[in-house]
Amino acid sequence: MGALVGRLDKKVAVITGGAGGIGRAAGKLFVEEGADVLLVDLDEEALAAAVQEIGSNRISYFVADVTSQADNQAMIATAAERYGGVDVLLANAGIEGDVAPLVQYDEARFDQVIGVNVKGVFLGIKSAVPPMMERGGGSIVITSSVAGVKGSAGIGPYCASKHAVIGLMKSAAQEYAGANIRVNSVNPSPVETRMMRSLEEGIAPGDSERIKSRMASAIPLKRYGEPEEIAKVMLFLASDESSWVTGSVQMADGGMTA
Repeated sequence: MGALVGRLDKKVAVITGGAGGIGRAAGKLFVEEGADVLLVDLDEEALAAAVQEIGSNRISYFVADVTSQADNQAMIATAAERYGGVDVLLANAGIEGDVAPLVQYDEARFDQVIGVNVKGVFLGIKSAVPPMMERGGGSIVITSSVAGVKGSAGIGPYCASKHAVIGLMKSAAQEYAGANIRVNSVNPSPVETRMMRSLEEGIAPGDSERIKSRMASAIPLKRYGEPEEIAKVMLFLASDESSWVTGSVQMADGGMTA
């Protein structure tokens, strides 16, 4: 019998937010499916731990700030230098910001949320598209949220940012379809990650378990998602199995927006 071929065999993937729960899960799954993977984040210690945990010679990391054009260009150049090019960009880096009414929201914090969550995606697309075109196509997967299709009191800037990247995604899908570059978003509901622990505590300081229970009960499947479950949707969009899928908003929310 011949060797099994992975769903991302011979592909190179760059994953921003690679030190977080979803980014790390995607990195592990992508490697298992045959990809060479570059994890990108600001937190070098967490990146190194993720690479060590995944334990493959086909994954490495690069420290970068996604709000910097130079850093985005450098991460794409690094992937090309180490692995020969870029076929997949998982634009996953994001921050939750604060939990506060809009009229009390700090302006600098607003700028930070929009900078990471929106500008970071814009710069990632801008940097990844030219080398993808040279390779005859590729796939860009953007992490949005259920907050990208509905509002939520207390996290207005986060909701605005996750709505915004859907607009970027749809525009990019139309612009680069002729170059065989597909662009889609994945929109998770609450997932078992550090970000949700932060939001739960922000909503009800000292009573986060009650908030988690309340939020989980609002999901038809009655639980938070696991990072690995979101990564599997990302894998589908990154792979050639989704060759006829572009410009789509893929809900991965346990039925929360049904």
